Amino acid sequence: MNKNSMAIIILCSHLCAGENVKPFEPAEWTRLTDRLADNKIQPHELFSFTHDDFKSKLDFNADETERIKRLADRSGSITFEVEKYANMGIHIMTKADDFYPNALKKKLGKSCPPIFYYAGNPGIADKKCVGFVGSRNADINDEKFTVETVAKINANGFAVVSGGAKGIDSIAAAASIENGNVGIEYISDSLINKIKSKNIINSVISHRLLILSAAKPDAGFTTGIAMMRNKLIYAQSDGTVIVKSDFNKGGTWIGAVGNLNKPLCATFCWNNADYQGNIELINLGAIAIDQTWNGDVLKYKIEKKDPPEQLTLFDV
Repeated sequence: MNKNSMAIIILCSHLCAGENVKPFEPAEWTRLTDRLADNKIQPHELFSFTHDDFKSKLDFNADETERIKRLADRSGSITFEVEKYANMGIHIMTKADDFYPNALKKKLGKSCPPIFYYAGNPGIADKKCVGFVGSRNADINDEKFTVETVAKINANGFAVVSGGAKGIDSIAAAASIENGNVGIEYISDSLINKIKSKNIINSVISHRLLILSAAKPDAGFTTGIAMMRNKLIYAQSDGTVIVKSDFNKGGTWIGAVGNLNKPLCATFCWNNADYQGNIELINLGAIAIDQTWNGDVLKYKIEKKDPPEQLTLFDV
């Protein structure tokens, strides 16, 4: 682990975060890295700063300086926690690591999460991917359509990326692995609980499954992380398939509308007349597909509306 990567973990992770310790949230970290880049300061250098350095070099006030000092004081405890999780098969990557997913850096720029906890081979994230999203309440027809569509995109050389939830997400990832390809899952809750399943462990060990989470490994579900996860799926993908969506509610609908408004990849949607949400998404601009679709996502080009901000030296 390089010095800047460890510095990001100390400053941004919620490991060992006590009452008087306030880690930097993603938006705060972006603002801080802008200040550091403007002054040609590396993150790890902050830990050798004096109070005068913080004032003269970064114009920090007393509260800002004290916040950094408190975060730095937990470095020993964090090192212990990192080792503990590593023994469980859970590791940490930061934007300062060269194996951080390139697709996220390219499409999201500075809005990328500074930290991911992960299990599996991070090199999987460099594969071409198609996202699969949809309801947790999948019936036999939803499963059939998902499995058949995964087979088609696998045949075109694509892996699956999903949110790892019960239903469409898990069905798609499992189908890809069963086909001899791989799956990537951006989950929104406990990574510790996720890797308790024997099937999951086997897929991780065999380098067929990569699981990532922006939340610390023992965290429960949060809406904020779930909404972030939706954007990560679309950013990781060359195209995302919506199998089943409610109308005007739920994470699948919100994520799809967000990608239609500010596209990170092509948006495909099962043209199923029984699902009002699907039909409305197609009316909003999603590409209608059915059982005859050949799984070719690259023929559809997206129009980039709001390009991400330029990366800083800490992101490359």
